[in-house]
Amino acid sequence: MSRYIIAIDQSTQGTKAMIIDDGGKVVASTSRPHRQIITPQGWVEHDPEEIAANLMAMVKEMVLSSGLDRKDIAGVGVANQRETVAVWNRKTGKPVYNAIVWQCNRATEQCARIEKAGKADFVRETTGLKLSPFFSGPKVAWILDNVPGAREAAERGELACGTMDCWVIWTLTKGQVHRSDFSNCSRMMLMDLKKLCWSPEVCSLFGIPMSMLPEICDSDALFGWTDFDGLLDKPVPIHGDAGDSHACLYAQGCFEKGSVSAGCGTGTCVIMNIGDRFVLSDNGLLTSIAWKTKEGLRYAYDGVINYSGAVITWLYKDLGLVSSPAETEKLALEADPNDRTILVPAFTGIGAPYWSNESNGVFWGMSRTTRRAELVKAGLESMDFQIADVIKAMEQDSGSKVPYICCSGGPAKNNYLMQFLGDMMDSTVLVPSNEEMTCLGAAILAGKALGIMDLSVIEKAYTRRKYTSSMPEEMRKEKQQRWNLAVKQTLCR
Repeated sequence: MSRYIIAIDQSTQGTKAMIIDDGGKVVASTSRPHRQIITPQGWVEHDPEEIAANLMAMVKEMVLSSGLDRKDIAGVGVANQRETVAVWNRKTGKPVYNAIVWQCNRATEQCARIEKAGKADFVRETTGLKLSPFFSGPKVAWILDNVPGAREAAERGELACGTMDCWVIWTLTKGQVHRSDFSNCSRMMLMDLKKLCWSPEVCSLFGIPMSMLPEICDSDALFGWTDFDGLLDKPVPIHGDAGDSHACLYAQGCFEKGSVSAGCGTGTCVIMNIGDRFVLSDNGLLTSIAWKTKEGLRYAYDGVINYSGAVITWLYKDLGLVSSPAETEKLALEADPNDRTILVPAFTGIGAPYWSNESNGVFWGMSRTTRRAELVKAGLESMDFQIADVIKAMEQDSGSKVPYICCSGGPAKNNYLMQFLGDMMDSTVLVPSNEEMTCLGAAILAGKALGIMDLSVIEKAYTRRKYTSSMPEEMRKEKQQRWNLAVKQTLCR
């Protein structure tokens, strides 16, 4: 008889849950969106309690409607949007403030203080991350600095914090467990990546009491037990946890040094397995922990693109240029291929490898004949230009060309998008038939730890579409040069 894993992906736009069998097949799935809270200052927040309520309701609905015997559910795997952080009271379980989303740059002052003190290089050399309000640590510091009573409660040891996996695990275990995994903790900008523990020095720079921080565990460790608030007859183990991009890298089978995955969602995280040694990038990338399991530790180069799938949402919901996200592919194919319009979607600054918080978005190079279709085409191509920038930086750091890129996520269904990426990289793009690689990665981590799955699941669970370059070299160079010029305009603002 089959055994099953409940895989949870707490992502930016909503929360997904799947039941995945021991062969890697998805047998049931559900999702539920949550509010995107935009403050008058343009800050981005989520309500942790809304997310928790959604999670419990949707899993109950999914399990009951699946018709499966609940006794065959063996465990749980968790993945999550990275950098988004929650702070809550240990006794009451109530958040002291909304979760601050990874897209939000409000913690500039907290970073500026450390920059002014001359400690930016120390932070990078310790944590592998460039000092930026993008990361969780500065966001926690902002809450302590700005929410009345928060700092005093933190100093008394009453507050807990963590990325959203940590909040999910806390919720599932009814407040019994405050743990996270190495991949997520490495994104908080509070961890010493060489010593593999929280850094007292960096925490002190941000004014964050270490009592707030979760226990750091292997990605396939035991993270507690849950019965989903009485849904199951007896509790099952939560035995896998990873940041969404790391779970994708794992599910794509990128176990070899130099292999690359691009998880496309609201944003895109391009991540390269760099082996078992901590190495800093010389080309604007970040160094994180890909995962740590019983098999060993893997570090990663990491490049985050803030606006990827969110560009499609912007074209659809805000500009009204398409009637649905799926229409973008059709319009891009209909557009004038000679139109030279470029979109740089630096709506809240631009990330790797440029790292400019002050940049603004811009349409550049339009002509009188530029129409709706050409603007949509520019929007799609902006996603690939950004991915290509990150991968080229990875090639410079690693000293070798990336032969293929594994792409997954909703935007990867767009054929125009994937073909243009292959053209711009002069490389091969591989897209799995299962677009939900985040949930699959979390399920495999948990399934392996429980002894009901092995890595052969990766070969059985999906097939791959292949896109190869067909663009002449001269055209590729001309497009790249125009993109570089457009980015320069945003950096000069």
